[in-house]
Amino acid sequence: MNLNPESPVAYIMKRYPRLSETFILNEIRAMERLGGSLQIFSLLPPEPPPHHPMVREVLAPVHALPPSRLAKAWALLRAHGATLASSPVRYLRALGYGTLWSAQSNNPLSVWRQFLRAGFVATTCRQQGVRHVHAHFANAPAAVAHFASTMTGLPFSFTAHAKDLYLTPERIIRRRVMAAEFVATCTAYNARYLRELAGEAGAEKVNLVYHGIDLGLFRAPERSQVRSAQVRPKLILSVGRLVDKKGHDDLIEACARLRARGHAFECRIVGEGPLREALQAQIARHNLQRWVTLPGAMTHSTLVALYQQADLFALAPRITEDGDRDGIPNVIVEAMAIGVPVVSTEVSGIPELVRHEQTGVLVAPRDPQALCDAMEQILLDPERAHSMAQAGRKVLEQDFDLWETTRKLHDLFGCESCGQAHTHDTPKGCAAGDTSSDEMSAVGAATE
Repeated sequence: MNLNPESPVAYIMKRYPRLSETFILNEIRAMERLGGSLQIFSLLPPEPPPHHPMVREVLAPVHALPPSRLAKAWALLRAHGATLASSPVRYLRALGYGTLWSAQSNNPLSVWRQFLRAGFVATTCRQQGVRHVHAHFANAPAAVAHFASTMTGLPFSFTAHAKDLYLTPERIIRRRVMAAEFVATCTAYNARYLRELAGEAGAEKVNLVYHGIDLGLFRAPERSQVRSAQVRPKLILSVGRLVDKKGHDDLIEACARLRARGHAFECRIVGEGPLREALQAQIARHNLQRWVTLPGAMTHSTLVALYQQADLFALAPRITEDGDRDGIPNVIVEAMAIGVPVVSTEVSGIPELVRHEQTGVLVAPRDPQALCDAMEQILLDPERAHSMAQAGRKVLEQDFDLWETTRKLHDLFGCESCGQAHTHDTPKGCAAGDTSSDEMSAVGAATE
């Protein structure tokens, strides 16, 4: 087992590269620029183009199983044979875990699928001299990391996000936290949940590491460059997959009320997803075709230009019946970085960034009337909206700077080999009492 601090760290993701996960791409890029050496594992075949241009900046090789069934079966057979030969006791222990966990699972085939993938990861980690295995997402990638750790003796960790955390059974999350060297998560809301699940014995393993943003890439336009409010309707922008948890139907209802009050505006909801037809029908039902549009997916550069034109960014996330929810949507972070005033809901980690009446306006989820009132408040008082936007940018500079958030994770990777426990507390400016992304990037929200 190689624990040389300069040896690479394995990054396991369900699919890489993936346009919807630029927050991970940002982290990888920053990790390498901080001196980290990485080996990337994509459990599924890499997503076909288009890819984010930043993918070309990543130096780490990407390991993935062959796409054809025959080639994949042969690769898995060789990998598991090599892992068994290298460490039979550890391999049999992992096999025993797989047998036990599959017997306890409602989906035993999924357990064995992760076991098979772990053999490939374990063998490649040995070949590449990997010293630590890290998974992004607490579900399948973390399961693979746990199995691979058992097969190799390498320490593992994982970053928990949103859907992966709340739709995975609590007993499984608890088991993975207790086995991991450390756990990172992107909101204080998630961190409290994980610490409660882990109990006193595992709480110190949980670290808050926000999804940072490269603030140098996002600049607010000069106020003199913003189009005059007298010559065009106010632009309300929203970005997110067209799925239930994003609350786009509540935004459309709020827009219907805003129009009834006589306001001149246009609302663009950028993104794709299964609810497109239902949302389009809702727009037609309210005769809002001139006011609300669904332009679909767009490139990141186009989206950034749209942020710069927006008078208001509105997103109305909610917790769905099955427990799915957002963390801190990266689109909110990007909008605030460009200086767009924000209206959102009091869900999950959002209040950690959108602090009511300080850096934005918050309303209860599933309340179109309150959402309409909040949007009207922003649109009618541009000076106050600008003041909140400036305050939001300062919070980003303090707590969400990509280089600082990535350095926290970089330090965790560099310290576990000496057995030291490191816990990053809530950053300055984020009160311990605040309540806490699919965590989606602008690109991801617009395209996934």
